[in-house]
Amino acid sequence: MNAPQRGAAQVRLSSAEIRSIIIGLVAAMLLAALDQTIVATAMPTIGLELGDAANLPWIVTAYLLASTAVTPLYGKLSDIHGRRIMLLVAIAIFSLGSLLCALAPTMVELALARGLQGIGGGGLIALAQTILADILSPKERARYKVYIAGVFALASVAGPLLGGVFAQHLHWSAIFWINLPIGLLAFALTNDKLRLLPRNERRHSVDYPGAGLLILSSTSLMLALSWGGVRYPWGAAPVLGLAAFGLLVGVGFVARLLTAPEPLIPTSVLRDQVVYSATLAACFAMGTLIGLSIYVPIFLEGVVGLSASQSGAAMVPLMVGTVAGATLSSRSMLHFQHYKRIPLAALALSVVVCALLAFGSREMPLWLLEILFVLLSMGIGTVLPLSTIVVQNAVAPHQLGIATASMNFFRSLGGAIIVAIFGTLVLGGVGSNDGAGTAHDMAVLLQGADAGQLGLTFRLVFIAACLGLVLAAGCLSLMEERPLHGPGADKRSA
Repeated sequence: MNAPQRGAAQVRLSSAEIRSIIIGLVAAMLLAALDQTIVATAMPTIGLELGDAANLPWIVTAYLLASTAVTPLYGKLSDIHGRRIMLLVAIAIFSLGSLLCALAPTMVELALARGLQGIGGGGLIALAQTILADILSPKERARYKVYIAGVFALASVAGPLLGGVFAQHLHWSAIFWINLPIGLLAFALTNDKLRLLPRNERRHSVDYPGAGLLILSSTSLMLALSWGGVRYPWGAAPVLGLAAFGLLVGVGFVARLLTAPEPLIPTSVLRDQVVYSATLAACFAMGTLIGLSIYVPIFLEGVVGLSASQSGAAMVPLMVGTVAGATLSSRSMLHFQHYKRIPLAALALSVVVCALLAFGSREMPLWLLEILFVLLSMGIGTVLPLSTIVVQNAVAPHQLGIATASMNFFRSLGGAIIVAIFGTLVLGGVGSNDGAGTAHDMAVLLQGADAGQLGLTFRLVFIAACLGLVLAAGCLSLMEERPLHGPGADKRSA
C-alpha cells in the first residue's frame, strides 16, 4: 500500500519562517513538558500549606486524566478547523487553568483548576507535532525532531529543580505563575506565523457520542491505574469497578468506531500496519522510560544509598541518553533508506543493559551505572521520533491531526499501564499488600525497606523493563518500512 497523496498539501516556507514557527511550537510544548515535572517536588509544600494532604494526589491525577482523554478530540478538531485555532485554544485554556491554579485557596479548587489546565495541555504536544508535519516533509521533519527531544530533556532536568526552589524560597503558586509568561510568548509567536500553514481541512463531522465514550473509558481506566496499589489495593472494589466500567465503555467505543458514519478515529488509520505497529512500539518504549524515570530514583536511594539530591543528579544521564538517541535516530532517517536498523540495534543494546542492571546493579559503582543509564535510554530515544514520523508519513494530510493525536493518546494510556506494573512490582517487593495511601506515603514506606530486599525487587523491575523493550523492538521489526518522502514529493495512493 502506498502512502496517500501529499504533494499538494505542503507549501514551501523559507528557513526563517520555519525557524520562527518552530520556536513558537517549542514554547508551546515547553508548557506541557515542564508542567509534568515541576509539580512533583512542590507537592509536599502544597499539601502542608493547603492543609489537605489526603487529596494531594489529585493534583497529578486530575491533569493526567483530562490531558489524556481530550487528546484525540484536539486532533479531530484540528483536521476540521485548522491547527492554528486549536493550538491557540489549547494555549489559552492551559494558561487560564494555570492562573486558577495559582489563585486556588483549597485543594479541591486546585484539583479542578488542574483538570482545566489538563484540557489545554492535552492539545499542546500533539498539535505541535502535527504542525511540524504540515510544514515539513518526513525527511525534513527528522532534522528538527531534536528540538522536541531537547524540550523534554530540559523539562526533565529543570522542572524538579525549579519546583523545589519555588516552593522553598518563593511560594508554591510560582510553579503555575511561570506558565503565564511562557504561554503569552507561545501565543504571540504562533498567532501570526501559523497563518502561513497549508490548509488541509475538510468538511468533517465530530462524532461526539464516540468522543464521550472514549473520554469515559480512558478516564476510568487511567483512574483505576492511578489508584491501584497506591490509594487502594489492586483487588479493592473501587479499582476493579473503575477498570470494569472502563473496559465495558471501551467495548462500546469500539462498536461506535465500527458503526458511526464518520468515527472519531477513522478505521482506515487504525488498520494501517505502520500506524498500529509504530504506536505499539512507542507505547512499550515510552512506558518503560516513564516507569524507569519514576522508580529508578527509589533504587538509587534505597539500594545504592544516594541522597535525594544526589539521586536527582544521577538521573540526568537517563534524560541525556534519550535526547542523544532521538538525535541519532532523526539524523539517520535523513540518510538511510532502512531507517529501522539503527533503532533496532539500539534497542537490542538497551535490552542487554537492562539484563546487566537486573543481575549486577547492586555491585556496580555509580560511574558504571551512569554509563549504563545513558546506553539504556539511548535505545529508547531512537524509537520516539521515528514512531511519530512514520505514522505521519503513512496517512493523508487531512488525517494528520487525528493520527498524531491518537498515537499520543495510546502512548499515554500504554505508559500508564506499564507504570502501574512497575509500581505493583515495587510495592509487592517491599511487602505492601494494602496500598500505600499516597505517593508521599509510598516514598516513606520504601525508605524503611530493607536494602537487600529492595535490590531483589528491582531485579524484577529491570527484567520487566527488558520485556517492555523486547516488545517494542518486536513491534518495530514487524513495521513496514515505507519510503520517507522529501520536499515536494508527490505521493499517490493506489
